[in-house]
Amino acid sequence: MLSPLSNETLSTFLEGRLQILQQKRGYRFSVDALLLSRFAKIRGNEKVIDLGTGCGIIPLLLSQTTAARSFVGIEMQKGLASIAQKNVILNRLEKRITIYHLDFRQLKSFFSPGYFNVVLSNPPFRKYRAGRINPSMEKAIARHEVEGTIEEWIAAMAYLLPPKGRCYMIYSASRGIDLLVNLRRNSLEPKRLQWIHPRTHEEASLILVESVKDSGTELRVMPPLMLHEAITGC
Repeated sequence: MLSPLSNETLSTFLEGRLQILQQKRGYRFSVDALLLSRFAKIRGNEKVIDLGTGCGIIPLLLSQTTAARSFVGIEMQKGLASIAQKNVILNRLEKRITIYHLDFRQLKSFFSPGYFNVVLSNPPFRKYRAGRINPSMEKAIARHEVEGTIEEWIAAMAYLLPPKGRCYMIYSASRGIDLLVNLRRNSLEPKRLQWIHPRTHEEASLILVESVKDSGTELRVMPPLMLHEAITGC
C-alpha cells in the first residue's frame, strides 16, 4: 500500500471506499470538482475523459458512483499527474482509470476525433493577468488561463466528442456568457444549466452546464443550488 510522503496528505471519501493523496502546499481540489462529479450523468459502458484532472479526483469519484467502462485523466502539470497516478494505484483502479501527463491542446496527436462519449472539465476560471497571480505556478496554472484559454479548452472538448456526445463543465458565473457562447460556437449545445450560489440571497458564483454535440436547441434551467445549505445540510 502507498503511504503519503511528508509533503502529502491522505483523505478518505465515500465512507472510506476511496483514498485521495494530495500535496500539502500545492494545488488541492476544491468543492468545484465535487459539484461537477455530482452534476454529470454517466451511463454504463461509456468512455469518459477529464481534462485538467489534477489529483484525479473526478475520475476517482465517478469510478465509484457510475458504471462507465473507462476513464482517462489528462493533466499538463507533472507533479499533479504523478499524484493522480499514485491515487489510481492506491485505490487499485488501474483497469478503469488511466492518467496521462499531456497538454490538452495536443490531444489530436493521441486520440482520434469523437473517441470519447463524455468529456468533463473544471478549467481555470480567470483570464491571464486578471487579478493577482498566485506565486505558486502550480496554483496559478490551475486557476488562471496561463496555459490555455476557455476557447481552447472547449475546442479540445468538441474534438474528442462524436455527434450526441456530452460534455460537463463548471465555471465562474461571472464568465458564464463566455462559456455558453464558446460552447455553441463549437457545436456543443447547452442542454442543462444550474447556477450555484454561496448562500440564499447571494449572487451566483458558479455555473454548471451539460452540453450535447450537434444537437438541437433546448435548454433546461435547474433550480439553483445553495452551496452553504448543501454542505451543512441546513
